[in-house]
Amino acid sequence: MNKIITISREFGSGGRELGRRIADMLQIAYYDQEIINELAKRTSYTKGYLEQIEESNFIPLLPITIGRTFSSQFYQAMEPNQSAFLKQNTIIKEMAEKSDCVIVGRCADYLLSDKKPLRIFVYADMAFKIARCLKKSELTERLTDDELRQKIKSIDKHRAKYYQFHTGQTWGEKSFYDLCINTTSIEIKDISATVTNMIQQYGKGGW
Repeated sequence: MNKIITISREFGSGGRELGRRIADMLQIAYYDQEIINELAKRTSYTKGYLEQIEESNFIPLLPITIGRTFSSQFYQAMEPNQSAFLKQNTIIKEMAEKSDCVIVGRCADYLLSDKKPLRIFVYADMAFKIARCLKKSELTERLTDDELRQKIKSIDKHRAKYYQFHTGQTWGEKSFYDLCINTTSIEIKDISATVTNMIQQYGKGGW
């Protein structure tokens, strides 16, 4: 069975960079934007549309038992989201079958639970996330600190709802992860080396 590392992360915490560095150090595959690129190839959706679904406010499908109170247009509007999600799941499973890899986000920790992935959750203090977003230009708009704070909260709220809807679990709940990392005031490159070394040692035990 391939060795899989999944990265769940708060926006601005550096989780994506951490995952990339770990993959590079371990010399294994890294999947993030690559998943969207492959999904765009297999569907009629553009990458821009898929990214919009991924980061826009999530409106969950309601239980079928109360569906009669809503018009068919509501469900037709939601169908692309569900269709894209199911196709994305297939791609993630295929990627996990190919080789050892790091996969960022997209409920991969839950989706690949049968493969016993090493599940990492990355978080940080708000002040650090704001500073990192400004430094890395993760948000292209020119925002004040207060506006950026609200933007970060909104994105993380969306991720939490998306994760809970598709997994039935609480995003960020420590009991669902093998390693929770607070990156506040820590250089990502430094913690990447520490985590990679830990992973290599952990690997000797069977992972």
